[in-house]
Amino acid sequence: MPTAAELKARHRGIRDAQPEALRVRIHRAISWLARAERETGDPDARFLFLWIAFNAAYASEFSFEHSEREQARMFVAQLLAIDPGHRLHHVLYDQFTGPIRTLVENRFVFEPFWKALREHDSSERWAEQFAGSKRVAMKALMAQETAVLLSIVLDRLHVLRNQLVHGGATWNGAANRAQVGDAARIMGALVPTVILLMMEGGVADFGEIAFPLLAG
Repeated sequence: MPTAAELKARHRGIRDAQPEALRVRIHRAISWLARAERETGDPDARFLFLWIAFNAAYASEFSFEHSEREQARMFVAQLLAIDPGHRLHHVLYDQFTGPIRTLVENRFVFEPFWKALREHDSSERWAEQFAGSKRVAMKALMAQETAVLLSIVLDRLHVLRNQLVHGGATWNGAANRAQVGDAARIMGALVPTVILLMMEGGVADFGEIAFPLLAG
């Protein structure tokens, strides 16, 4: 995987030809990737900084029209369209099939499980949804359907992100330690790949950024 420093040096040579929104997206994403790389002994912090880098790359205006997860799915579709070398595919299938299986089979990063718990729903509908989601994920894994698998992986990681950001987990706690470590490693490979694809995608339109760079 390219480092933040390598990506920054490469970006310096092409950024003047990029649309402003794309240039800012890449610049911000690289800055947060660089910060994440400094967290060698804290997987909680590393994962969160990597998620910020991912957000910087894809997020547009936050509104009721498109949820954050929907924006991420649309972003993935755009990336796959400009990924002729199948880099995202290789990240998932060459490096992380084991951690992805563990992630998919963990009910604690499956949002309907927590929803049922909050609503005191004893119908076990969440369990049926969970089993269905696992079947879809395993089918995608076996058939190497990158778009489907990556969407499921990001959904699970988004739940973990919410647990950490909203104080639903203890920093460096014993619960879910392996999952946080795996999540940091997966994002640590995905984020540089995403940034590289954005740089190589020419003037691919990822939309306007939610918080543009303003003078003063």
